[in-house]
Amino acid sequence: MDDPAAVEDPQEDAPCDQPPERPHRRLPRYLAATAATVVAVDQATKAWMVELLQGRDPVQLVPGLLQLRLVRNPGAAFSFATGTTWVFTVIAIVVSVVIIRIARTLGSGWWTLALGLMLGGALGNLVDRLLRSPGIGRGHVVDFVELPDFPVFNVADSCLTTAAVLVVWLGIRGIGVDGRRVGD
Repeated sequence: MDDPAAVEDPQEDAPCDQPPERPHRRLPRYLAATAATVVAVDQATKAWMVELLQGRDPVQLVPGLLQLRLVRNPGAAFSFATGTTWVFTVIAIVVSVVIIRIARTLGSGWWTLALGLMLGGALGNLVDRLLRSPGIGRGHVVDFVELPDFPVFNVADSCLTTAAVLVVWLGIRGIGVDGRRVGD
């Protein structure tokens, strides 16, 4: 009756409620792929909109709701702090470095997505600040999506906003970057 070949390992059927002890190795790659995709789409749409809209009136897509309007923004949202473009350049660099350092500790797919969107958004606008006129570190960010009663924005801005919402949601749920619930 006691067949030694039929002995089961009790660990095999144990539920896996806890995230792995070691962060998932692929998550930093997913973060990098997400960020690279955001930067590529952001820069491609900016180049397209500059080509399409330079010297033209706004293009109505949905009258009264959505239009394309080319704006070169020297500051932040609502053209806030227009004389301090270099400050936003430094902030984008610091945020990017912090996210890259955090990437090693990732254990959550949702945090990977949030930080990938944040890194991509920061780098997308950083490219503009570094490479567009009037000069390195002072370049104006290209914005082109306009909604009523809202600042004109771009793909990078959308990704930064989505990332911020995800970070708040993860914080409310108590999920840490490593995938564990805070307090466990």
